[in-house]
Amino acid sequence: MADLLALQTWFDEFQTGHLPDADLQLTPITGDAGFRSYYRSNTQPPFIAALAPPEHENNLAFVNIAIAMARGGVHVPKIIAVNYEQGFLLQEDLGATLYLDALNNESQDRLYDSAEATLLQIQKLPSDSALFPRYDETLLRCELELFPEWFVSGLLDVQFGTQARSLLDDVFTVLLNNAAQQPQVVVHRDFHSRNLLVLEDGGVGVIDFQDAVFGPLSYDLVSLLRDCYIRWPTALVEQRVEGFRCKLLAQAEEQGQTITLPNSATFLRWFDLMGLQRHLKVLGIFARLALRDDKTRYLDDLPLVLRYVLEVAKKYPETEGFYRWFIQCLEPKIIDQAWYQPWQSAGEPL
Repeated sequence: MADLLALQTWFDEFQTGHLPDADLQLTPITGDAGFRSYYRSNTQPPFIAALAPPEHENNLAFVNIAIAMARGGVHVPKIIAVNYEQGFLLQEDLGATLYLDALNNESQDRLYDSAEATLLQIQKLPSDSALFPRYDETLLRCELELFPEWFVSGLLDVQFGTQARSLLDDVFTVLLNNAAQQPQVVVHRDFHSRNLLVLEDGGVGVIDFQDAVFGPLSYDLVSLLRDCYIRWPTALVEQRVEGFRCKLLAQAEEQGQTITLPNSATFLRWFDLMGLQRHLKVLGIFARLALRDDKTRYLDDLPLVLRYVLEVAKKYPETEGFYRWFIQCLEPKIIDQAWYQPWQSAGEPL
């Protein structure tokens, strides 16, 4: 509460001489999974004030990445003012229409076309290592380890034997090799329906980009099309994956550039296995949010993530053994969880 009062005082002092006089009020809005808190002001125009504790959040990186993305034609919130020492930020308000709220059978084609166009802009950003750390094997493996630590051991209370751990290591190697085979581009890292907004002019607003890295081409496409919060039929997803591959080739040809991409089947395999890496990580993150941070609402999203994991694991010979182990050793424990629902139907309309 003291931090919020300090944020409001800072905002009030800033708006004097900059904005019309008003009885300033900051209304909480839904935040992300990190340590930030967001508030919408009652000023005209409204702004988003963020409380981002500097001991937990790299606010300088946030601002610098925002500037880089804006220069690259990506509509991110304009930074109005920053207090780095206290972790206060004042940003442009892009509105409240999340993709998650706007997506339906009628709108999905138009909205995903716009989102993919934005993704192509992000992928064209220069690979500045000072801004975008390498999404290399070390970082990807660190993320994968969240799955055994927080989901398997922490949430399910299942301990690994030598054979199970060896099986898991083999799957991790497959996933890491898959990531390394792909062209490396700037990756938003959470490019999904809760971080994209439909703007008044029909454009796409992009938020929560502070963890952007330089990594595998298919990563953000997986975040978008195999979204942890909304599911689309497999045939539609695979159609869009192939469409994006064609867009990449067309864009390179228009710009007189060369891009090396595999055939449709191999590109889909890149996408599938990149998704398996991401969704194993997400199982660990959602379990950690519940166990460590008391954000138990994320447990309700686990069944859909499990569906993504198991559908892909069952599909490929290199991961089928992991699928069988999961069904035999973990599913009986999962069924006993309060958040359980059959993963085979997770994400389907009620």
